Amino acid sequence: MALNASGAISLAGSTAGESIALELGESATATTTLNDSAVRTLADVAAGAIVMPTDFYGKATIVDAKQFAWGSGGQGKLGLGDSTARSSPVQIGSLTDWAVISAGRDFSTFVKNDGTLWSVGYNYWGALGQGDAGDSGENLNGAKSSPAQIGSLTTWEKVAAGHHFAVALKTDGTIWSWGRNVYGQLGHGDTSNLSSPVQVGGLTTWKEIAVGQYYTLAVKTDGTLWSWGRNNYGYLGHNNTTDLSSPVQVGSLTDWDTVEAGPESSMAIKTNGTLWAWGVNGAGNLGDGSTTQRNSPVQIGALTTWDQVAPASYHTLAVKTDGTLWAWGTHSPHGELGTGATYGGNRSSPVQVGALTTWSKVAVANHWSHAIKTDGTLWAWGKNDTGQLGLGSTTYYSSPVQVGSLTTWLNISSGEEYTLGTIEA
Repeated sequence: MALNASGAISLAGSTAGESIALELGESATATTTLNDSAVRTLADVAAGAIVMPTDFYGKATIVDAKQFAWGSGGQGKLGLGDSTARSSPVQIGSLTDWAVISAGRDFSTFVKNDGTLWSVGYNYWGALGQGDAGDSGENLNGAKSSPAQIGSLTTWEKVAAGHHFAVALKTDGTIWSWGRNVYGQLGHGDTSNLSSPVQVGGLTTWKEIAVGQYYTLAVKTDGTLWSWGRNNYGYLGHNNTTDLSSPVQVGSLTDWDTVEAGPESSMAIKTNGTLWAWGVNGAGNLGDGSTTQRNSPVQIGALTTWDQVAPASYHTLAVKTDGTLWAWGTHSPHGELGTGATYGGNRSSPVQVGALTTWSKVAVANHWSHAIKTDGTLWAWGKNDTGQLGLGSTTYYSSPVQVGSLTTWLNISSGEEYTLGTIEA
């Protein structure tokens, strides 16, 4: 799960009253163009509002967005005030100013347009960042089933939720982290857990962040790539399997643009549009034509037209600049590749999903996938045992199926058996 210049991440939920139960079907209504109430000018940025990382309309705008959640509701992570599962998108509260969403393991984090930082769900090892250390056992000490603000600052820009820890980026270019730190994934030079955000070093030159299961990736404004945390399968990219508790530069190149982290595999796109991968590769999920573990970045093919990538444990999705959708990795019975097939061998190199050229953003988790098209529609396929696809059922699908009929989806993020998404308000 991760955030980059091309997009963000996702969540789910529903209740009557506080939450608006919207079953995104024929009864749902939507608009296809931004209007005055939905788009604010860049003057708002000076007042602390957040510019959306991506918008379908090709301009730097502030977009008012509603937040939705669906899938497993355990530990209150859907933010709907309870722990009930939802098989269709349900609005979280009634606010319309969500900018960034990130779904992690049993908890979620968000940034609003006003630059405030929020969290919801399980508080293992202080993952919610609320100053409460939570609990490492099986009770819900400190859990929250509705979003709660982290501190009072209005300078947060991006956030990424991992396996009971989170990393966030401020508008001043500083990185902050909190939560579980057993492998040094917080980047503070130790393995002490933190229940509130603490700055990582003193640099003000960070621009991109991504987190895996127990590790962190980041890119600086100078185009250098850095990593820290667990490294048992080489996903830090340093050509070894040594854990690191502080940021260390990956190689010496200065042309890295965006990074994405799966649980145990890493992906990055350079400024020249080439795609690179490293880490676990048992299902061919790195896409380099093999199942060999890679301890340092290797280029995937020779193309220079990659736009966005999303890695999961066993498969990867990517979108090219021409709007085509590509998948590789495990070909399990869940159908997560979206090619219409289930069993039939893994795909260790990118395979195009259909022939459409209108795909924009992708989000993946273990054995299931979501994608947004340029027309603002949301599509899903793969595993669906907790309703995480958002299709109103628990039926698995091996090809993309549209989620409801709305055409205003902005961003999507996949967590542990649940999904988050935002739509234009």
